[in-house]
Amino acid sequence: MSSTAAQLLAERLGLADDELLEVLGADPLEVLGGELEHKPQLALLLALTEEPAARVGLPALQRWLRTSGPAGRPVELLLRRDFAAFEDALETLADRGFVVRRADRP
Repeated sequence: MSSTAAQLLAERLGLADDELLEVLGADPLEVLGGELEHKPQLALLLALTEEPAARVGLPALQRWLRTSGPAGRPVELLLRRDFAAFEDALETLADRGFVVRRADRP
């Protein structure tokens, strides 16, 4: 993988630089140097998010990532590197669509 792949993932999900590094378990020099071949999570996350990005669009996918769902906020799953739970959250997105509910106000 290359820094271009990491950049694509960051843009697709709307991740900040520090979030991308955390998700990949990488340091900035690895990303800048394109030394990410040993990071299978990059290819996995690109593959997992390709179809949802095309289906719902990048703005909706980026908003979904930071919106609380049945398993919590998907960005938190990524930051914990719980890729199985993130994949489940993507399946929920595919099944239910992107649902935003208004918070109850007192």
